[in-house]
Amino acid sequence: MAKAGDLKKGMVVDINGVPHVVKQVEVRSPSSRGASTLYKVRFNNLKTGQKLDESLKGDDYFKDADFVRVKVQFSYVDSGNYIFMNMEDYTQYTLGADDLEDEIGYLTEGLEDIAALLVDDEILGIELPAVVALEIVETAPEIKGATATGRTKPARLTTGIEVQVPEYLKNGELIKINTLTGKFMSRA
Repeated sequence: MAKAGDLKKGMVVDINGVPHVVKQVEVRSPSSRGASTLYKVRFNNLKTGQKLDESLKGDDYFKDADFVRVKVQFSYVDSGNYIFMNMEDYTQYTLGADDLEDEIGYLTEGLEDIAALLVDDEILGIELPAVVALEIVETAPEIKGATATGRTKPARLTTGIEVQVPEYLKNGELIKINTLTGKFMSRA
């Protein structure tokens, strides 16, 4: 059982017998005395893809969803479908681009440590590794002596996503990106 206060992006919970994944958690702390903290949570139904917005109190409970986590590797894209391969028995699973809206920018061919969420041998979604390494393909020229400053510049990565990176980085460098926050962590 998970409390609303413990929910994090990517967790899977059971709502009315259907598995839902947490997509966004917003914490609101009312200023009046005796008021409890509210959590505005956006869930995605893993079977239909519908969004569900809920306002919860910190002590609301959710039942853990019944599903199986399997290690998979991202193989390739075939006409808008993303193909993943089970690392143990080489079974292939297919997800459409609309099922992977937030994860597409972090997928590169051969990416491992992905967890597929299966119910009755049917893939409902994936969980990315916490950190992925991607190459910078386009950014402004590096600034010499900018190592000590906290200033950043935009950089486009091999998958097409844009992140803010320190000014001392240049094209062709491999960097680590946090998949939960979408932010630069360090050089790879």
